[in-house]
Amino acid sequence: MDLRVFTEPQQGATYETLLRVAKAAEDLNYGAFFRSDHYLHMGSVDGLPGPTDAWITLAGLARETSRIRLGTLMTAGTFRLPGVLAIQVAQVDQMSGGRVELGLGSGWYEAEHEAYGIPFPKEKFGRLEEQLAIVTGLWETPVGERFNYEGKYYQLKDSPALPKPAQPKVPVLIGGHGAKRTPELTARYADEFNIPFASLADTEQQFQRVRAAAERAGRKGDDLVYSNALVACVGKNDSEVKRRADAIGRDVDELKANGLAGSAAEVVERIAQYQAVGSQRMYMQMLDLDDLDHLELIAAEVMPQLG
Repeated sequence: MDLRVFTEPQQGATYETLLRVAKAAEDLNYGAFFRSDHYLHMGSVDGLPGPTDAWITLAGLARETSRIRLGTLMTAGTFRLPGVLAIQVAQVDQMSGGRVELGLGSGWYEAEHEAYGIPFPKEKFGRLEEQLAIVTGLWETPVGERFNYEGKYYQLKDSPALPKPAQPKVPVLIGGHGAKRTPELTARYADEFNIPFASLADTEQQFQRVRAAAERAGRKGDDLVYSNALVACVGKNDSEVKRRADAIGRDVDELKANGLAGSAAEVVERIAQYQAVGSQRMYMQMLDLDDLDHLELIAAEVMPQLG
């Protein structure tokens, strides 16, 4: 089981805070540092000092880390034109020496679009499908050849399809709970499928859908990596668990029911349950980014028990 750190900077974090977390995650041998791609806070927090851009952040981290993989859960397809996104991700991959992964979704948070004047189209899934075709198509086009695309939403003509990422293939992540179109899109374009904040039963069902879609598309189900994203709240004892739950405004019982919460032993058991239904990778949502002791505890007491 690969443990990765997943952050939500729109809730209130500077670049310096994210840098400290990413460096700590690297030093503690987590598999990756991922961040959300949002421009507006959610819930009762004030979001101060304001949002940071996902790919600008990852560009900085690419130069200030050396081993840890870097990516997004998920880049919003509404934020960037696909040709521009392909350039940005390829450049950050070069800057990192080939450590980038692209999670790409349709975009869903209408309020942040209104707040920053970003168009929020009604038909987002069709746009996402074209974006995936364009981004992967640009990267796959051999140097010296041209890329053309004529879609309903996007048209590219005589593109040199440059620059190329440092990796031969940047891993693409697709995620969600959709029963039909999401598995089909995953089967066509993704290297990893992620289901966020899902129960064991929903996880198992969605993984089965994705496997079936992959096989219909002529792939093996095992060609994909299957992962979960769940909130983490781990403590050495009950009082420490409660302190961490209080710090993020959550109830301990709710966190134990819906996330990875409790003692190290409880969390190891919970992860094993997800592993039993097919999960291979866990994105641990860390909501208190000033609590680096939390990262250290998980690395010391949870990670070694997972193999």
